[in-house]
Formats: sequence, structure tokens, C-alpha cells
Amino acid sequence: MARPDLNLLVTLDVLLAEGNVARAAQRLRLSPSAMSRALARLRETTGDPLLVRAGRGLVPTPRALELREKVAQLVQDAEAVLRPTEAPDLKQLVRTFTIRTSEGFVENFGPGLMARVRKQAPGVRLCFVQKPDKGSAPLREGAVDLETGVVGEAMGPELRVQALFRDRFIGVVRAGHPLSKRKITSARYAAGQHIGVSRRGLAQGPIDEALGALGLAREIVTVVGGFSTALALARASDLIASVPERHTGVLREGMHSFALPIPLQEFSVSLLWHPRLQADPAHRWLRGLVVEVCAAQPQAPQA
Repeated sequence: MARPDLNLLVTLDVLLAEGNVARAAQRLRLSPSAMSRALARLRETTGDPLLVRAGRGLVPTPRALELREKVAQLVQDAEAVLRPTEAPDLKQLVRTFTIRTSEGFVENFGPGLMARVRKQAPGVRLCFVQKPDKGSAPLREGAVDLETGVVGEAMGPELRVQALFRDRFIGVVRAGHPLSKRKITSARYAAGQHIGVSRRGLAQGPIDEALGALGLAREIVTVVGGFSTALALARASDLIASVPERHTGVLREGMHSFALPIPLQEFSVSLLWHPRLQADPAHRWLRGLVVEVCAAQPQAPQA
């Protein structure tokens, strides 16, 4: 069976609403002959004359009367589907968004983001999950709505990316630590005992490469999986933690922070999402809030 031409629904809707071929043609911007051909196709498709002569005018058949409201609703629904999505009523929005990010991002930017969300859309819940790796499968599979991090080769090429801020690694020690009392040179920094940070348990990284280029090496006495753990250890000992500056502002309060005395490039932290959510108005609203929070969060001054 041949599939009916769905474009005829619009023609049928106007024809049944007007009850007049000439007026329907004018409304649809069709010539009288084109309108007559469309009516002939409608009659053939529905198996009903739809409009029949009665004196000088046309009257609808029982089948036409039966179809009039149904067709009108179908056309309205189709137009709603094809119309750009309107901004959501945030006060009535009930939805859970899952954000895959680091613990440092949640601790520093989470409170500000939550405050904005609760004020604008109290029915929205944010679910923060950890990043055991940099793969893009959770975004691609729909398990995650948003992700923050440094864009790497493991990220899928189809992902949408928006830069949030620049960050850099700094050194952090407890208040009163020997490194807090005199100028920190690369030799003094390397001579201390260090905490390594690696999700995969690696003991070497870019900092060690930069030191190696200067003919220096640091002693890493322990390796932890996150920056908050590294800072907790440094706060309670003479160990040195090297952490991202903006990601750890809240966690470093009361500690001594210093610029690393080695050449190390800054890096960009970005917001990532799958293109299927690009036009979703609620998702777009949340993306805007994340950008606002990151722009508003001041960089913590170094001690």
C-alpha cells in the first residue's frame, strides 16, 4: 500500500476550515487549478468527496465533518514538533542532570552552581559523579549530561566543547613549612618530599619532566588519587602537594601556596557535552550557569 502524502493534511485542514475552494486556495497561496488538483488528490486518498455542491456553495460530507477536528489537531501537533523549543519554565522544571567532574571542581564551584540552580529551578537536582578516566563513552551513551576537564585525545571528536577557564599547577605546603619562609628555587622545591597525584597510580608526570630538563628530580613518597587527598596530607605533614590553582582554592585555605619554580604550561579546563543535547533548552540553561559560576569564582590569592 502506497504511503499517503502527509503534506495533504495541511491542505485538508485549510479546506475543511474554509469550506470554500477559492478561499482555501488564497490562504494556501495556490492557484485555483492547483487547489482543484489538491482536492482531487484528497478525494482519491480519503475515498470521499469531502465537499459537495449545494446550490451555489459547497457543504462538507459526514466524513469531512468527522475529520475536521482530528486533522486540525494533527496539523497543530506537527507544527509544535517542528517549531523551535521555547525556553522552559524553570520554576516548574523537574529534572536530574548528571555532571562528571573532578572532586576539586565540585568543592570549589559546586556551592555557587547549586545556589544558582536552587534559586532559578528548585525542582532540578544535580548529580556529581567522579571521573575514573578521560573517555567520552558516558557522554556518548547518555549516562552523563555534562563533563568538565582538559580536552585530550581520548575525547570523542563529535563532542561539543566550551572553554571555562585557564589553570596552572602551584605548590602547596602547610603553614609554617620551611618552604614558606624563604625564596623557593627549583633546587629547594625538588629537594623536598612530594605527594604524587594520579588516578592511575603513576609516580611521574609533567612536573618531573620539567625538573628533569633542569637536571633535577623530586622524591615522591606517596601517590594519591585526588588533589583534595594530597592537600589533606600536606596540611598535616611536611610533604609538598602540587595541585591546580583554581580547582583547589577552597581546599587550600590556611595553607601556603607558591608558584612552581619550573617552566610549566598552563592548561584550559573545558565544559563538554554530546551534540544531541546541544539544542535542549534546559541543558543550554545549565551550561550557561556553569560558565557563569566559573567566570564569577575569583582566583584565590597566593600566600
